[in-house]
Amino acid sequence: MVVSMALLRQSPSFELLFHCPVQRTRFLPPAVLSGVRNRFPSCRWLTLTSSSSRRLNSFTSRCSITNTDVCHEFVTTTDEEDLPSPPEDIHPIPIVHLDTTNIAVTESLSLLTECTYVDTVLTALPVLSEEEQTALAATPAHPEGLYVLYASCLVGNLVEQLWNFAWPSAIAMLHPSLLPVAVMGFVTKLAIIICGPVVGKFMDHSPRVPTYISLNVVQAAAQVLSAGMIMHAYTVPSTLGSSILLQPWFFALIFAGAIDTLCGIASGVAIERDWVVLLAGINRPIALAQANAVLNRIDLLCEIAGTMLFGVLLSRYDPVTCLKFAATLMIGSLPTMTALIWLTNKFSSGVLDRPKCSQSSSAPEGPRSETDSIFDLGMEAIKLGWKEYIQQPVLPASLAYVLLCFNIVLTPGSLMTAFLTQRCVNPSVIGGFSGLCAVMGVAATFLSANLVKRFGILKAGAVGLFFQASLLGVAVAVYWSSSLSQKSPLFFFLSMIVLSRLGHMSYGVVGAQILQTGIPSSKANLIGATEISVASLAESLMLGVAIAANDASHFGFLAVLSLLSVVAASLIFCRLLRNPTDEQRRLFSFDPLAI
Repeated sequence: MVVSMALLRQSPSFELLFHCPVQRTRFLPPAVLSGVRNRFPSCRWLTLTSSSSRRLNSFTSRCSITNTDVCHEFVTTTDEEDLPSPPEDIHPIPIVHLDTTNIAVTESLSLLTECTYVDTVLTALPVLSEEEQTALAATPAHPEGLYVLYASCLVGNLVEQLWNFAWPSAIAMLHPSLLPVAVMGFVTKLAIIICGPVVGKFMDHSPRVPTYISLNVVQAAAQVLSAGMIMHAYTVPSTLGSSILLQPWFFALIFAGAIDTLCGIASGVAIERDWVVLLAGINRPIALAQANAVLNRIDLLCEIAGTMLFGVLLSRYDPVTCLKFAATLMIGSLPTMTALIWLTNKFSSGVLDRPKCSQSSSAPEGPRSETDSIFDLGMEAIKLGWKEYIQQPVLPASLAYVLLCFNIVLTPGSLMTAFLTQRCVNPSVIGGFSGLCAVMGVAATFLSANLVKRFGILKAGAVGLFFQASLLGVAVAVYWSSSLSQKSPLFFFLSMIVLSRLGHMSYGVVGAQILQTGIPSSKANLIGATEISVASLAESLMLGVAIAANDASHFGFLAVLSLLSVVAASLIFCRLLRNPTDEQRRLFSFDPLAI
């Protein structure tokens, strides 16, 4: 940088107001405009005033500098004549000419990627020690806003988990067959597969806070409508057989359930893939890991609390009274969630109001034809979602998550419950098995942040996957080598599955952070919703296999398929760890342990 300024006086110090390295300065006294060159023996730094937050291109070419002392020791001349010095009583105002054409800002600006803000950049900090950098990486960018977001998620997840347990319980008491619940589950999965990318694209092109509040309102309305339809079903004469599927209230229940699920997924993806990244900081791996762990911990605890709460109510009151309580809770929680979301944005200095790249910097889409139908727009969104999903830089991590969804047998799910029931296992043992799996999930949320701190993001994910695969391999070996009719092999088999949940949930937390880091905010909702669609498709395919092999004797075959899916997920993730691309190295360059 070339700086031209007037010489004030001779002194041993040099103090300026600009924070930039000075390599060469040129002193121009009034009498002589050339011939004097002042070279400093080392690079000096110029101190910024209160306007230091402005960018270089906002600096003017003429600035006032006060208290300027120049060391006369390094001044040399090109000729022999003496240079006149200014009188002591005259203090001219020095002029600083910034040659903007020589200011190399390209290198500094390259640190800021698309839609990444200064307060989230944690690159090389040479003035901080390693311990200080670790402490800074563990500090959220907006801690107050993050804590309020936790409170909002606590309220919303409690209501959602309570309703997820309430509606199938109420329908099961209304109709002895499992067919209505199965049809509801199938339609919900189908809605996610088809409409997931459409909802994700809508979220990426909408402002965060108003859209999230609108989703909460629509979801609450859908839940209240579902509760009303089920209460209406209790008032009409009972129907037998499968005729319940043809009732008008059941069609309305299916529609409301699909809307409820889509709104829940959209709001969940927005929180997990976008909001928490802005509040914790994308380049603060420890803080982001801790935030993901807290969100998963809240979800698991709300699942336990919501199930227990509605179960206690259902044991004391009739189903209609319990549904009225659930509907009242849904309506009452909506203002609380809205206020907490507003406070989240306020306490985070309006970080959620920042426009996404798709709203500001992206190229506008071409004009729409009047003949374009909703179907055409939906198909375009689905194609775009799949295209962006395949082209995402951390695709192996996402595919590993999808493959884990094929494991529907060696988990505390409905198929495992049915298998243990047909084996005449005590119901208390089945309940204890599910409870211990939930406890392992909560423990994994505490473990994941420590794994990221010790091994880095990518290696922590590999540890979780390999831990799960190894324990499930032992469980399958026990199943094929011994009879589960005996207590000891059965308890060992179940204990291996319980411990494997520790690795499964650890990768769930770490894998979410990998996707948060690798996916730009402008595409976070689209890719996240598409990923959930692919995962739902995987679950549907595995359920189809389970329906075809519905005999209990085929459980071993299903267990082997589940184990192979977990092993395949581990191998695919190793490809990301062992052979990262240049873009992946750049994405995780802030984490020295990652790659």
